[in-house]
Amino acid sequence: MKVILKLILSFVVLFTFLPSAGLAEQDNDKTLSPYFVVKGGDASVDRFPLKETKADVHISGIIADVMVTQRYINEGSRPINARYVFPASTRAAVYGMRMKIGDHIVTARIQERKAAQQTFEKAKKEGKSASLLDQERPNVFTMNVANIMPGDKVEIELRYTELLIPTAGVYEFAYPTVVGPRYSNTPEAEAPESDKWVKSPYLREGNKPTSAFNIAVNITGGVPVEDIACSTHKIKTVWPDRATATVVLDEAEADSGNRDFILRYRLTGKKIHSGLMLYRGNDENFFLLMVQPPRHVKTSDIPIREYIFVVDVSGSMYGFPLDISKKLLSNLISGLRPTDRFNVVLFSGRSVTMSPGSVSATQENFDQAIRLIDGQQGSGGTELCAALQTAMSIPRKDNVSRSVILVTDGYISAEKEALQLIRKNLNNTNFFSFGIGSSVNRYLIEGVAHAGQGEPFVVTKREEAADAAEKFRNYIASPLLTGIAVSFEGFEVYDVEPEKIPDMFAERPIAVIGKWRGNPQGRITVTGQNGINKYSQSFDLAGIEPSDKNAALKQLWARKKLTILSDFNTPYGDTDNKDKIINLGIKYNLLTAHTSFVAVYEVVRNPEANSQDITQPLPLPAGVSEFAVGSGMQNAPEPEFYLLLLMAALFIMIAALRKIRRPVKNINI
Repeated sequence: MKVILKLILSFVVLFTFLPSAGLAEQDNDKTLSPYFVVKGGDASVDRFPLKETKADVHISGIIADVMVTQRYINEGSRPINARYVFPASTRAAVYGMRMKIGDHIVTARIQERKAAQQTFEKAKKEGKSASLLDQERPNVFTMNVANIMPGDKVEIELRYTELLIPTAGVYEFAYPTVVGPRYSNTPEAEAPESDKWVKSPYLREGNKPTSAFNIAVNITGGVPVEDIACSTHKIKTVWPDRATATVVLDEAEADSGNRDFILRYRLTGKKIHSGLMLYRGNDENFFLLMVQPPRHVKTSDIPIREYIFVVDVSGSMYGFPLDISKKLLSNLISGLRPTDRFNVVLFSGRSVTMSPGSVSATQENFDQAIRLIDGQQGSGGTELCAALQTAMSIPRKDNVSRSVILVTDGYISAEKEALQLIRKNLNNTNFFSFGIGSSVNRYLIEGVAHAGQGEPFVVTKREEAADAAEKFRNYIASPLLTGIAVSFEGFEVYDVEPEKIPDMFAERPIAVIGKWRGNPQGRITVTGQNGINKYSQSFDLAGIEPSDKNAALKQLWARKKLTILSDFNTPYGDTDNKDKIINLGIKYNLLTAHTSFVAVYEVVRNPEANSQDITQPLPLPAGVSEFAVGSGMQNAPEPEFYLLLLMAALFIMIAALRKIRRPVKNINI
């Protein structure tokens, strides 16, 4: 009887806690967190309507123009409304969208965000097919498509342009494919609308993406192109001529939409597209100046340097990313000079510092740092701001050049707070960033570097760590050019960005973009200090003609201005800049934090407006552990597991009851 009572008690406990363990977990989330999608459900509803994403890229000189096509098909028997979260380059200026339903094409309009949402919701309720593109972060977008009828094939085309600036003669084009899960400690009930995308469903680790991925890149270099390489995907390259190349994915990469596509190439002789580009518009004219910096200065001219490594050891770094971080830091720290000083700050939900003050780059201190890092396995949340504050509060010595190096996958949602903190400390600290993982949050990685006037580095594979460490050491070994100034003589310019040019730390061109009036005449002069020598280079505008091929300068200038307004200088969505951002978005037809693209097919196709809302689940980025999604029981087995466990307990209890009730036979002695 005691056994039966224990079984009954176990059954009651299991039944009581079963909902909180898995089945009802999604409804009881205390914080804004992603979750794993539960398979199954209504067979009449297509829960994976996005079937393919395709990117057609055309690179001419230093400008990339990209058309992204998302193909949705409703293979269920009921109308659906689909929602999809996807990434793009942090430098992307999204300037166009079209929706195609069958043979009908609708060109999207740019509207203030709230107005666009109202337009979309009205069309949705009226039973019309519509699409809405919102920007949640400069590199994270949401696509909503309403009233996709059974059998419908809907194509959404997005157009964006971006500027490619080479480093040490190497051009890089990066196409992000998936948004990694973001840690957030914000209660869901209190989360602003701009953060609701964080709560997105994910497929479990090891599951292939449910949609196909394809990309084709056409490169026109003007001079012969060489050394084309892709470390992330298998590619095939076709050469129509020496100055043109077409890169396509290998057929085996159809399921590769769970990691960034990164393509690198050079021009013959390590040439770069430097010089002056002009565009004359109907009401505004634009220019872009690119100047190749001089060689490295002598080592003897470099001051003592201090490096503080801020390393992410949160749950999303578990496994592959943290292993790479350990190898990367081992390479970086071991390469410091004896006169350099360093420290290590590890962070997840809290921060741990190797030493109260930075230490000399000796073998003993190096070994201590490696032991500290080796003891980490990856767990907990990602409190970046507290870690940066810890790093900047470490006591410093006079006449020492301090640099903070952030190593993370960037899976946090509090990017703006971190960038603001960096901007406030530019007068005493340089900031650099290493993104670790197959699909890092490039908004944070590049934002840290840009806000800190440094350079971002991204490592996607283990074997890239040593090479990345070597590039970083070369990059920050010495300032190539300091005190940079650009003067304009006889050439009337305005709205020039950046207003102040930071010191140069690598063989990376200086890029200045702005507007001009009148005729292109006069001279542009760039000056600076190269070690102990003065530097000067002039560009004569005589003979330089504006070209319609440079029309993208209009969007590129506006995107640069938007970056200054919304990404790094002010809080994301700051009221003081909101009107300026809206005006820029409307004037230049650009997607921004406060402007959206909306397209409506003005035909009532679903009179009852009874569509089912579906959020397209995302694959976990390659190499990212399930620890990155949720916490506690969110990482528990599927609900079906608990159902089987419940049935097993019930079976055991019934069997035990039958055994007790069985009559006892008489035994003769």
